[in-house]
Amino acid sequence: MPESAWQKSSYSGASDNCVELRAMNEMVELRESDEAHLTIHTTPTALATLLHDIKAGEFDHHA
Repeated sequence: MPESAWQKSSYSGASDNCVELRAMNEMVELRESDEAHLTIHTTPTALATLLHDIKAGEFDHHA
């Protein structure tokens, strides 16, 4: 997986306050647009699991 440009959700519209992600080698990087110097590195599999769990409500008790 080669390096790609940062992307944000289409739900963010023109807002600059969003989560962005990109592919970087065999990893995925995530960052908050207003804190671009802080980056989380993870695998595509771990990100897919996290997104699945969020959609399934696994973290709703933290809200």
